[in-house]
Amino acid sequence: MALVLRTGTRRRARRMVLYVLASGGPTRAAFASPRSAGGAVHRNRARRLMREAWRSLRPRVREGYDVVVMARPDIRGATMRDVAEEMAGALRTAGVIIE
Repeated sequence: MALVLRTGTRRRARRMVLYVLASGGPTRAAFASPRSAGGAVHRNRARRLMREAWRSLRPRVREGYDVVVMARPDIRGATMRDVAEEMAGALRTAGVIIE
């Protein structure tokens, strides 16, 4: 995860930041919620939303990438649809989603 954060390409969205790094193996994803995203309840909900959005988008994701998704404070109060649409847009601009 640290390597992806240091050397990966960053894509900012309103509710999250994606870091993407090309790798040789299967595509992997990690999810993080810093304290700026709120208390423990808000951070855990943010991670659950991001994981579920990833699951819905996973069939369209290309192989060979490491992805780190970090929540931003605006994720508080977001719906699953909001998070999935933003994640899809960020992954699209990073070239990770197959269209």
